[in-house]
Amino acid sequence: MTGKARLVYSTGVGRVCPTCGWPEKDCKCSAKSAADVPLPGGKIAAKLRMEKSGRGGKTVTVVYDLPRNQKFLKELCQDLKRACGTGGTVADDTIELQGDLRDRVRDYLKKNDFVVKG
Repeated sequence: MTGKARLVYSTGVGRVCPTCGWPEKDCKCSAKSAADVPLPGGKIAAKLRMEKSGRGGKTVTVVYDLPRNQKFLKELCQDLKRACGTGGTVADDTIELQGDLRDRVRDYLKKNDFVVKG
């Protein structure tokens, strides 16, 4: 082999995203870098549900159907974690909190002028 030759591996998937390494048509980082949706002027509607499946039997409270605005979601998640005294995370346009906290979350959201469903 010469000094300029290099090993090439091809799976036939086409172009690959340089950031995340996925094929460009299934790129994971482009969905995250999508433009944030501006917050609506009136009350924000939030829906609650409890999930257990696929989590090793652990219960998780999910707040979903929120505006896709990362700054807003991170701040709301931090506030909810403080109010409920638990851990949690932001995933896409949902907030996941550890444990069955629907009553506490519902009360907190109503106090802060959200429309709560579920």
